Amino acid sequence: MTEHDDRIAPPGTAALPADAPMFNAAAWARILPFAAYLFFIVAGDVLERMGVAASTLLWLYPLKIAVVVLLLALFWRQYAELKPFRLSSVQALTALATGVVVLVLWISLDADWMIFGSSAGFDPRGQGGQIDWLLVAIRIFGAALVVPVMEELFWRSFLMRWIAAPNFESVEPSQLGLKSFIISVLLFGFEHNLWLAGIVAGAAYNLLYMRHRTLWSPILAHAVTNGLLGLWVVRTGNWSYW
Repeated sequence: MTEHDDRIAPPGTAALPADAPMFNAAAWARILPFAAYLFFIVAGDVLERMGVAASTLLWLYPLKIAVVVLLLALFWRQYAELKPFRLSSVQALTALATGVVVLVLWISLDADWMIFGSSAGFDPRGQGGQIDWLLVAIRIFGAALVVPVMEELFWRSFLMRWIAAPNFESVEPSQLGLKSFIISVLLFGFEHNLWLAGIVAGAAYNLLYMRHRTLWSPILAHAVTNGLLGLWVVRTGNWSYW
């Protein structure tokens, strides 16, 4: 026996060579769309500090979504977890209900201690107070249809499984343990300034993924949350939630 023989890998996983890179090609296919999204957030903050007008910065969002869509399309053939679409009627209803519950909690968990930092949000109103409906449409499209796919590929399909084993594609969702669950939930939560709401959402999406063993379940729930949140924001004018 060698000194490595006593290492126990999660069931269904294969050990990687010692000199293997930290992230393989499959990992980068899930990291890059998410990294591009974060890049535009940072770029917007830098440009704002440089004095670029807020009305101009709003158009970074369509550009951001276009870049993410392009990257998702580029790597689409590598996303085996999305092919074929697999979601039973019970799973779909559960995901839909979860998305609604997460939305209610998202707009409720807003006490001062549940928030860190501040968010200017996305205010599509012009100088005259008129809403730019093209920007609203792009924002809801991006939040409801693009972001859920991009984020679930990163947080659930990649990171959650990668924490369990570097050869993450061999890890079944049902095999994920407490370590993967907690780390991914905390990181997902603190990605948002509504950190407690983010933790609750991350836990809900994690449970759907582990229970239903298909990424389409958290994608659907995430899409429902984001889509309804967009409608609520437009209806109430609470632009900071965007």
